[in-house]
Amino acid sequence: MTRPAPAIRKTAPPRFAAPTDGRLDGAMRAAYVRDGFLILEDMVSPADCDALQGRIAHLIDGFDPTIARTVFETRTQSHANDAYFLESGEAIRFFFEEGAFDAKGRLTVPTALALNKIGHALHDLDPVFSRVSRNPYFAGLAAALGIAQPLLLQSMYVFKQPQIGGEVGWHQDSTFLYTRPLSAVGFWLALDDAALANGCLTAIPGGHRGPLRHRFRREGYRTRMDDLDSTSWSAIPPAALGAARGTVIVLHGLLPHASAANRSARPRHAYTFHLIDGAAEYPDDNWLRRPTLPLRGFA
Repeated sequence: MTRPAPAIRKTAPPRFAAPTDGRLDGAMRAAYVRDGFLILEDMVSPADCDALQGRIAHLIDGFDPTIARTVFETRTQSHANDAYFLESGEAIRFFFEEGAFDAKGRLTVPTALALNKIGHALHDLDPVFSRVSRNPYFAGLAAALGIAQPLLLQSMYVFKQPQIGGEVGWHQDSTFLYTRPLSAVGFWLALDDAALANGCLTAIPGGHRGPLRHRFRREGYRTRMDDLDSTSWSAIPPAALGAARGTVIVLHGLLPHASAANRSARPRHAYTFHLIDGAAEYPDDNWLRRPTLPLRGFA
């Protein structure tokens, strides 16, 4: 098992003003190669942030919480063998926070304050999320990162609710979105100001140069986590990736990252979507499958 990373470093990681066309200059490229992440401020306009948050409010208004009560939490992966979760790769599904229910399974807060996330095909099935996800600046960014045939694989609206927003433990995205060769890249958009107090991302700078530790596999409607490499997370102190609204953080698929629970009174909404390279192989035993919804790029 990998050990937890040490305490958060005090120095802030480098951040950059986002280029309007998504192209990266030399300093940006160097930071991404060195750290495995890249913080681009003011990349998404306030109007587009408003549009995403407004659309989510509309989707929640139309959701009946009695239909599905799947809790999403990363500690035990209790959701992982749930058909509602496993079929979400080509759907828009709603997942709850563990702390949103009382001992009798009743919601203790309104639905809008009880959800952990909504995923995983917002970028294809909802017109507002599709428009923002396929903005030319994201296409330019994918090209600048050297993704030959970018395909948008999954998307999530993550709430990190006040008081009950759950912890996300240390992980690598390629564990869950595996290709041969590895090609997953995440674009994480802050829709609220994110800081340590309300559960911003944390990451181990340079940790992407280490091996893939685990692989999450699917067998029918069962899943398992395979241990691939016992190398511990780096002894380098992790960095807090604080982000103002509209900031996009690019995450290498091998980068170890996490986020603490939100015990503050402030929300920390974010929208994140992941790309893979269509030139790479996407094995059939990945958990996320789209048998009736072909993957698309930025067009």
